[in-house]
Amino acid sequence: MSKHDDHFFNVFSVVIGILVAITIGIFVLARITGYEHQGQYAGKVGLSAEQVAERIAPVGQVAVAGQDNSALAIQPDDPSKAVAAQPLPADGAATYTAVCSACHGAGIAGAPKAGDKAAWAPRLAQGKATLYKHAIEGYQGGKGVMPARGGRTDLTDDLVKQAVDHLTAM
Repeated sequence: MSKHDDHFFNVFSVVIGILVAITIGIFVLARITGYEHQGQYAGKVGLSAEQVAERIAPVGQVAVAGQDNSALAIQPDDPSKAVAAQPLPADGAATYTAVCSACHGAGIAGAPKAGDKAAWAPRLAQGKATLYKHAIEGYQGGKGVMPARGGRTDLTDDLVKQAVDHLTAM
């Protein structure tokens, strides 16, 4: 080995030794600093059996066809906070205002705007029965999408038909 190699090896050993000493010093300093707080948690039993069971409980259950699934019914957490269902609109005009105007008022998602005779002409040419069917069952074709019952599934067929009549009369 040459003199240069010996010198490099000695310097390298000193640097490694200094780094190890610094690491040990930081470790000792951390143990001394955290000793007071570490004692608070040392020796504690941990979670109780009930807390462990609660934390590892399944987040959902599976309903199986042919079996009694009544225990899986969704229950509100607090009955006082349960949200009441929206009341049904009184007539076609109220249905249009509450449900249909969201899309047909601004022409969203390809919906023909209320009062736009040119946009409604090809649809009216198909007949009212087709308009009623598309409004009740939904329709995906042409330029847009019509969700069934305008997205509000609790509407009756009669209310949907009244809303269609109101919309086409505008």
